[in-house]
Amino acid sequence: MTTTYRTCPLCEAHCGVSVETDSMRRRVISVRGDADDPHSHGYLCPKAHGLKGLHEDPDRLRRPLIRDGAGFREVAWGAAFDFAAEGLGRVRAVHGVDALALYVGNPTAHDLGSLLYLPAFTGALGSKWAFSAATCDQIPKNLACREMFGGEYVIPVPDIDRTDHLMVLGANPAISNGSLLTAPDMPGRLRALRERGGKLIVIDPRRTETAALADEHHFLRPGSDAALLLAMVNVLFVDGVASLGPISKLTNGMAEVESHVTRFTPERVGAFVGIGPATIRRLAREFAAAPSAACYGRIGTCTQRFGTLASWAVDLLNATSGNLDRPGGAMFAGSAAPFPQAPVREGEPEPYGRWHTRVRNLPEVGGQLPSAALAEEIEGVGGERLRGLYVHMGNPVLSTPNGVRLAKALGTLDFLVCHDLYVNETSRHANVILPSTSPLERGNADVFFYPMAARNGVHWSAPALEPDPALRHPWQVLLELAARLSGADTAVIDDLLFRGLAATCGIAGEALEQVGGSAGPERLFDLLLRSGPYGLTLDDLDPHGTDLGPLEPRLPGALATPSGKIELAPARIIADLDRLEAALDEEPEALVLVGRRQMRSNNSWMHNVRALAKGRQRCVLLVHPSDAERCGLEAGDLATLRSRSGKVRVPVSLSDSIMPGVVSLPHGFGHTGEGTRMAIASALQPGVNSNALTDETLLDPLSGNAVLNGIPVTLEA
Repeated sequence: MTTTYRTCPLCEAHCGVSVETDSMRRRVISVRGDADDPHSHGYLCPKAHGLKGLHEDPDRLRRPLIRDGAGFREVAWGAAFDFAAEGLGRVRAVHGVDALALYVGNPTAHDLGSLLYLPAFTGALGSKWAFSAATCDQIPKNLACREMFGGEYVIPVPDIDRTDHLMVLGANPAISNGSLLTAPDMPGRLRALRERGGKLIVIDPRRTETAALADEHHFLRPGSDAALLLAMVNVLFVDGVASLGPISKLTNGMAEVESHVTRFTPERVGAFVGIGPATIRRLAREFAAAPSAACYGRIGTCTQRFGTLASWAVDLLNATSGNLDRPGGAMFAGSAAPFPQAPVREGEPEPYGRWHTRVRNLPEVGGQLPSAALAEEIEGVGGERLRGLYVHMGNPVLSTPNGVRLAKALGTLDFLVCHDLYVNETSRHANVILPSTSPLERGNADVFFYPMAARNGVHWSAPALEPDPALRHPWQVLLELAARLSGADTAVIDDLLFRGLAATCGIAGEALEQVGGSAGPERLFDLLLRSGPYGLTLDDLDPHGTDLGPLEPRLPGALATPSGKIELAPARIIADLDRLEAALDEEPEALVLVGRRQMRSNNSWMHNVRALAKGRQRCVLLVHPSDAERCGLEAGDLATLRSRSGKVRVPVSLSDSIMPGVVSLPHGFGHTGEGTRMAIASALQPGVNSNALTDETLLDPLSGNAVLNGIPVTLEA
């Protein structure tokens, strides 16, 4: 047997795994937690065991497919690449480059090759029309951090291992193991926090698995996080305890913040948020009085109509309580292999609103357009529309708003290329599907997630299995398509990418000749390591993972604002406070829908793996008993849940863990589409598509992020 030590790429925690294969490295024998991994210490959630099932899944594509009438037929790779490039090129030649678009799915962030080679493909494609899963779950945080700190990925994370007081909003890290917070074994870390005398507060419309570990849980009306946080900041100013602590000389806008939060007193926001003024004051005072404290918000704070305001308010509370960039507070992780971000130079337009969608005039943010607008942009306006689409590792029919409308729109495209493991709800509409190696067959490094980790570190994951010669890695797919679309040779493009990255990293001459690793992502990763602050190389890394110590203060070095300071009161965000203030007087909806995390799932990724899909039905609607009684429903009943955009029929589960007036349905199900080839998903956990209910017209206007939480619905038997 051969043992390979890697990290699991199926969620943001990236726990260490020990993968045992046969002596020929062609078959997986077992996947276990790596006890010697310095970050996860052997912890593993059920998802990691799905790596074996994913690799062995008989439904996973092993050959490229080209549409043949109503179905598909297998073809050789050369024919598939030629067909894909010819189809996309034809759309570009006839209708122009703005008729082409790209959609990037969540798995892209977990694959080093995709991250490094996507720029080569997008450059060859030539289109600025880019959509991604990020505009369904995190762009508000990216925008808020760019406004405050100067970079979309300059994101403070709670120093979970040293904090004395952690407040969690709209997040369930006991299940997610953190999101925009890489922290394996979050349940263990949360228990350790309380065991050392710290306090854990959870504020959420549902009493989550994280809330079960907490000292306190408070129900919160969906979409009201920003109002609650601003009221807490207001208390700090009124009490005279607002303090910037170690960043006092690195900020602009403290007085402006004070003047604006006067509108959001505990009395003014109490009814809107569903928490009494006395409790709001106590929460604020305890947060400020703790030796160290950190506020952490995630999916629930982003996927709502005030997503950018809520994301900003999280770090505003951390800053004004003196807990930003200090041990035990909210800190900025370093990176041993920093992924280069192009700076916005003086005189250049900022990466916001440089172009807009045709139908609703929605702005791009960091080069990305709202995925909630994808269907309407395919349908078009005034004769102009998207006619060609490349989908990289994504299933937007299940992952973006009003998936029913998007599925119909995909059928009207002139040409659709999907790079995917499966014929799923999206790729079934494709003209050509290009499959991929499994995660265990390719090398990987977590360059996207370690810069948001609870502890500094780095890990190179060598392939555990010899790649199937009949398949291609994602980076090879991107490189081949780029070559055909541009008319250049793959080796030329690869060399240009390598030398361009070297120039960005400041490595040249003899130092460049010493870069190791085989061609492709491994070589580029070694280049990034050599340019990083630790001066590491691939040869320096421990196969179990390399620990680089606890988080350290990184300001002002981490800042990238034009002023060189933290902007506490960005004009774009401050201008949106009027909208929030007006909402305080609105009559609450009788019933709203929110999502929920599940340990055995990550969006729509893993529902065709038997080890993860087996067991009780998980796509059920959580309903508070009082709402069920009002709607004439009992436990186990099949109910009709309606929104403006659609309806689903779903079984009901009664629970007092959900706030009255709120129902909860998990995301990523709905595996019932005709023509899909996901037998286990459709048989064991088909569920319903929650995004048949999400309204594509509801967005956070600043970021364009879809509103997936707080959707008005009706419920009936």
